[in-house]
Amino acid sequence: MKANLTFGFIGLGLIGGSIAKALRKAYPKCRILLFTRSESTYAMALGDGVADEKLDLHDDRWAKCDYVFLCAPVETNNALLSDVAPQIGPDTIVTDVGSVKGPILDEVISLGLEEHFIGGHPMAGSERYGYANSNPVILENAYYILAPTDKVSRARVDELRDIVESIGTIPLILDAGLHDYVTGAISHLPHVISAALVNLVHDEDNADGIMKLVAAGGFKDITRISSSSPDIWQQICLTNKTNILTLLDHYVSSLETIRDEISRTEEKRIHEFFEKARAYRESFTNSNAGPIKTEYVITVDIADKPGAIATIASILSGESINIKNIGINHNREFQQGALRIEFYRKEDTEAAIRVMTKHGYVIHSKDNT
Repeated sequence: MKANLTFGFIGLGLIGGSIAKALRKAYPKCRILLFTRSESTYAMALGDGVADEKLDLHDDRWAKCDYVFLCAPVETNNALLSDVAPQIGPDTIVTDVGSVKGPILDEVISLGLEEHFIGGHPMAGSERYGYANSNPVILENAYYILAPTDKVSRARVDELRDIVESIGTIPLILDAGLHDYVTGAISHLPHVISAALVNLVHDEDNADGIMKLVAAGGFKDITRISSSSPDIWQQICLTNKTNILTLLDHYVSSLETIRDEISRTEEKRIHEFFEKARAYRESFTNSNAGPIKTEYVITVDIADKPGAIATIASILSGESINIKNIGINHNREFQQGALRIEFYRKEDTEAAIRVMTKHGYVIHSKDNT
């Protein structure tokens, strides 16, 4: 591998920004060239020391890039790839970060870029979006799927695999079609279901908003992903439509089945329904490698008196433990602990448990995997 790699980025949102920052950390001497329509994003990337130069789509300096990352929304990437294609150099590899591979692969074939393309999908994210929220931490121990074309050099696939591994992700090479069906099941469908459930509660709530008031615990856990960008998820639903519709039909059928079993008071079948789900869920690896990120959370009882929360924050700050979020857990139907503290990393969670236990606090729950 070359000592001084040059990376190009087209678009620089949450994922693209996180990758760029991770590459800057892993390869301090690399060059990062950037196209973005957002002047504020470019200013932040330049100020962070992440970006070296700003290019337009027709700049011949794209040919100097070892890798060009397409980091705009799925539909937009197709148009941007078409614009930049004439500037792609003979040794440049183009990759993307979209969660749907079919449309971009069709565009690659139409442009004759099959020898230059390796599809990519870092299975990481956040409820927030935009470069301002980007952070290399979200990539740590996340699967990074690579979907190469049949014509791209195996040596370049291996090189990109090594690069994504060097930024803390876990590379996984898959066929593009299989990738789209897998992500349809474990990422795209859950977002549709989550949004539908939130909308249901919105529509069923009374004028006083009681459902909204007490919505916490399990409801907040399973609907957390509904805070994601509607623009991104609209495009995902349209670009992976066939797979999502197939899986949605299967899901609706399973709901109809359990509805009938509840209606007929079939005690054994209802128990089996929940037991099957429980057993399979508990067989999941305890890692942060999926597209719906693990929450690193602890809950703890605290005294209802002034300064109680500030004391905990001070203790954790004194140990250089970074808190992502902190708040009162008003609905404790499914978990104990009045104070809910969320962290960015598993290591922070474990350190917080040690130091708070040392100070006499009782920890009721740990990371929500």
